[in-house]
Amino acid sequence: MQKIKTPLILTIAILLFSCSNKSSENKGDEQAVKEPNIVGVEVSYATDSTEMKGYIVYDESIEGKRPGILVVHEWWGHNNYTRERANMLAELGYTALAVDMYGDGKQAEHPEDAGKFMNQVISNMDEAKARFTKAIETLQNHPSVDADKIAAIGYCFGGSVVLTMANAGVDLDAVAAFHSGLDLPIQPNAETLKVKILVCNGAADPFIPSESVEKFKADMDAVGADYKYISYENAVHAFTSPDADELGKKFDLPLAYDEKADNDSWSELQTLLKSVF
Repeated sequence: MQKIKTPLILTIAILLFSCSNKSSENKGDEQAVKEPNIVGVEVSYATDSTEMKGYIVYDESIEGKRPGILVVHEWWGHNNYTRERANMLAELGYTALAVDMYGDGKQAEHPEDAGKFMNQVISNMDEAKARFTKAIETLQNHPSVDADKIAAIGYCFGGSVVLTMANAGVDLDAVAAFHSGLDLPIQPNAETLKVKILVCNGAADPFIPSESVEKFKADMDAVGADYKYISYENAVHAFTSPDADELGKKFDLPLAYDEKADNDSWSELQTLLKSVF
């Protein structure tokens, strides 16, 4: 039998060792990649006068603390849509709290009720601020949250809420408002308005007249605010909500979903959050 030369044996050994190491490294990489584990739970929190029912959601597979985001509901109240947006933020790696600004988890079945609930909050800014602040504290106290990194987003009524709280000087890193009213109960002040602001509205939204848009921009410019205002062409009110068309027909309201404006505004939000965290 012919003898195998020593250099050939060494070459084979080196190749086998190399393949074995690569296999081990690949297995290690596979083990390092964790599947997302989105966990959502209902939470209760309260001011001196009001019990609130919220929903907090996060990705349990992520280790360590991360920024927290408040999600403030439309005038319909804390509903599934609000929670869906919170879930989407959790999928991006944040911890989100879908808040309850009306108290007791109240939801409106009709625009008349929604208007009443909304006006009750707007007419008592001290209580509104207390509810919002308590929501922030609840989010900050969650073990997954970096208490120094908090933002807030809102839709319709919720957009007005987060913009108002920014004007009131609430300690936030950023706020984003979608199809939001702009006639706010608290006006901006250069000494208190410190957050970065994003507003995404429909250019064809009859609930947001051009005069309100111009005044909002002028007020922001006057105090040197760090803001971005986007008007989406042909988009009307509630353009981010897939239920908007059905609700518009049911109550004869100018509501309609706009997929492009929805996707574009969500991308703008992600850009905002990445810029502050």
